[in-house]
Order: sequence, then structure tokens, then C-alpha cells
Amino acid sequence: MKLLTVKKLLLGGLVITTITALAFLAQKYGNNISTSVAPQSPTKSILNQPIQIKAPTIKYGFILDNFHVTENEIKKNEVLGAILQKHHVPYTQVDKLVQQSKDVFDLRKVRVGKKYMVLASDKDKAADYLIYEPSVFEYIVYDLKGETSAKVVKRPIETKVKEKSGVVTASLWNAIVDNGMSFEVASKMELALAWHVDFHHIAKGDCFKLIFEEQYIDGERVGVGQIQAAYFKNKGKEYYAYYYEDENYTGFFDEQGRPMKKAFLKSPVQYARISSAYNLRRFHPVLRRVKAHLGTDYAAPHGTPIQAVASGTVTKASRSRGNGNYVKIKHDKTYQTQYLHMSRFAKGMRPGVKVKQGDVIGYVGSTGLATGPHVCFRFWKNGKQVDHRKENLPPPNPMKGESLEKFKTIQADYEKRLAAIEFVKETNGEQSTAKKVIVDP
Repeated sequence: MKLLTVKKLLLGGLVITTITALAFLAQKYGNNISTSVAPQSPTKSILNQPIQIKAPTIKYGFILDNFHVTENEIKKNEVLGAILQKHHVPYTQVDKLVQQSKDVFDLRKVRVGKKYMVLASDKDKAADYLIYEPSVFEYIVYDLKGETSAKVVKRPIETKVKEKSGVVTASLWNAIVDNGMSFEVASKMELALAWHVDFHHIAKGDCFKLIFEEQYIDGERVGVGQIQAAYFKNKGKEYYAYYYEDENYTGFFDEQGRPMKKAFLKSPVQYARISSAYNLRRFHPVLRRVKAHLGTDYAAPHGTPIQAVASGTVTKASRSRGNGNYVKIKHDKTYQTQYLHMSRFAKGMRPGVKVKQGDVIGYVGSTGLATGPHVCFRFWKNGKQVDHRKENLPPPNPMKGESLEKFKTIQADYEKRLAAIEFVKETNGEQSTAKKVIVDP
């Protein structure tokens, strides 16, 4: 009771004092003061003032307001050890950090352009933390205090399912990019359909529909996830691929549940063009005479990865005057393949090594008798070189039992969703401002 009385007296005193002060100011300066404040009680005015609280700046799980922050990107010939020494971390501590964290991430393998941040509670003393971002999907936190340590923090990824389409008017690249997709989508679409569609012979009017996952971090698109369903119409012929996974089967399957993946890929190089086909009467550009070309040349930029078109065992990884650096693979008693003119071999490539379909075995170059960077791909059947593009290899067996029943249910749903997607062609290549035209390929 006494405490309440004291509060009333104090509040009353504050009101009287405020009113007296306002009356004095009004008398001295006229109505400029009194007219502006008279309608509102001074105590209510004070109590109704909004309280502004500044939100802390948080990044990598730290409240940055508590630190002196240095944020930058790795520059050419710059290493994190030298950066830390600039922030008063002694060399002995840096060396200790490198040794203790090498199983998490090797500090010596940082790359130009990657982001890093140094946090110090006192800018004149040794830094407390180093954060390095090797990719948008994760970052490494190095604790520099006391017993140095490091940990990998995975960023939470939000997945959204997208439905897109495109019509080829100039190139597959334009059809992908002009319809608001990244070229990573094209890469994954090619992997899904690589055993059926010859992406080196895409024609104007070819079209596609896709249902796929996009990955987001903090609302920003960072990558492409799984292609769930794909449709591609190439020169009038239609192809479908559906992704399915259970304890028995994993991968892409056609409408009947047959694996899309065949024994051999269509090409050893992605996004390449055929610069010279299998031809028994080809005029050799280096030898300047007619000489049978028993392979298929795929032109691609220097250093482009070359893939094994099928699983097998390396029988040769050597060099000759005509072939340059080359690899030969035995797949079974019937088939062998060879890859010529490599700039270099993939690490560990030597006779006896087993490779899987899609493994990188070397890189495009122009060694040997070559006028430019390409891979000459050769295909043996029963000891005789043949045109692999004309080989009709038997399809694999379809799924069986309960797996097939489950797949057919999922496939039917995807088929309806693909049918509902309209073909859209951009008229000016600008996804954000282009007028969309519905087309019927």
C-alpha cells in the first residue's frame, strides 16, 4: 500500500512539473508550444513512444555485432595461413590448426574467389574464429581459441518441384536458358535420356518437358536436384524417362519399367559435336590422302572430361605417334572401345584398372595426328571396328513384381502431369520480360 502511494506521488509530481514547464514555455514563446502539445497528456506521450530495438546481425551462427569482422574472398596466390597471420594468429597456431583440421578440410586447398570471414573480439589481438565457404551448401568454422578445432556446417536446403518446357529454335542451350532454367538442368536431362536421345543431333522444333527439383538456400536458388520425369521429342520420335527408387531398383525407367540405362552411352563426351563420322573413304586432314576413318570424332574444348561409355577393364593407357595419348577398354568377350588424342589421362589410369560406365578416363586434347581438340572414339565388335551409332544393342530387362506395380502407379501420375505442361517458347530470350507464346511442336 505504501509503495503504491509513493508511485502516485512521484507520478503526480512529474505531471505537475511538466505542466508548469509547458506553461512557462508557452508564456515565453507564444502558442507555438502550447498548441502543439496541449491536446495530449505529457505522460501518455512519453509512454506511447515506440521502443526501437535494433535486430542483431547474424551470419554463420555468430552475432557479428560482438566482433570486429573482416569479410573477403580468396585472391590469387593467397592462402588462409597468411591471412590469419595478418590477424595476429601466430604461425605455430596456424600450423597446429592445419594439422588438427586436415581431416575436416585442408586449409592449404582453398580456392581463388571463395568467401571467408575472420572474427575478432579485439582487433589488436589474435582472431577468435575463421569461417571459410568452400561451396554454397556448407561452410567450415575454425575455432582459433585455445585448443584449435574445426567443424563443417551444412546449410539447410529447401527443395521445390518445378515443371518446365522448351522448344528448340536455335540450340538446346537457348531453349533451356530462355525458359528460366540453368544449364545444369540440361546436363541432368541428358543423363536421364543419354542412352536413347542423340544430343549431338538436336534439330529445330525438338521439344521437351521436365518435372525436376530445384534447391534453395535462404530463398536463393543454388542448384538442381533430381529430375523426376522427362519427355523429349527428337525428330518426331518421343522419349520418356521416369525416376524410381526402392530397395530393388534405382534410376530412370521408360513407360514399361525398363531401365533407360543401356550397356553403352551414346557418346564419351557431353555437349560435344561430331566433327567427323565413321567413314571408310574419308580424306585425312593431316596425312592429306584418303584413309578409312574407323571411329567417330567428337570435337570439344581442350580439357573436357572423357567418360567410359560402359563398364570394363582398361587394357591400354599409352601413347603412339598417330593416336597420341589413348585408352582402350575391354567390356566383355564381344565389345571393346578406344579413346584417342587425350591431353592427359585421368589419375590412376593404367592397364588392369576396372572402370564403371560414366567414369572419367581422360581429358580432350589434340595429341597425335590431330588438327584440333577432340576425342576419336572407336568401337570394336567381335574384333572388328564398327560404327557404334548404327549398332542396335538389345534393351535391358524390365522391373518385376511389386516394384513394377509401384512404379506404374508413380509413372501414371507423372505422365498426366507431363501432358498438362504447355510448350512455351520465348520470343526474345529474356525470361523475365519476354512475351510467352504457346506453341504446338
